[in-house]
Amino acid sequence: MRPRRSTLLWLALFAILVLVGTRGGLIGRTEDDRLDATIGGRVVRVIDGDTIRVRLDRPAEQRTVRYIGVDTPETVKPGESVQCYGKAASAFNRRMVAGRRVRLVLGRERTDKYGRLLAYVRVEGGPLIEDALLRDGFARTLTIPPNDDRAGHFAALERGARSAQRGLWGACPAAQ
Repeated sequence: MRPRRSTLLWLALFAILVLVGTRGGLIGRTEDDRLDATIGGRVVRVIDGDTIRVRLDRPAEQRTVRYIGVDTPETVKPGESVQCYGKAASAFNRRMVAGRRVRLVLGRERTDKYGRLLAYVRVEGGPLIEDALLRDGFARTLTIPPNDDRAGHFAALERGARSAQRGLWGACPAAQ
């Protein structure tokens, strides 16, 4: 017994609705939906202590990436003067990542209001950059839900740097 033409049409319509409903189709997709939760790339520019520019492997494009969970003193914020330990934090970040391959683990919230990707960043074969910035006193914690998976771990690293007076905790009177 052969299926009727109307049955085949209904099955095709159902398949299209499933694709659109599960966001498997192109309708309703946002730019960042095509990004996997983990992406490789190469750092092409260090903007400051907690922001970099990365040439992504897939999709092949350049994006600005803001580290999740940390905040370094400002060096390039319009209308603000360079903050204590800002240049040191930027220089440390540059030594850690400039020109290197990195692995980005995107947060649950993938972009901020400026369109930057929000990610935990690990140098391939090396440390999580956020850990290094906090441990050595180049950053403070910055917890913004829903990207707060590592907040407790980051807070412990900051406490250790603060109690040992490392980095900005020993150099900047306002940090105390």
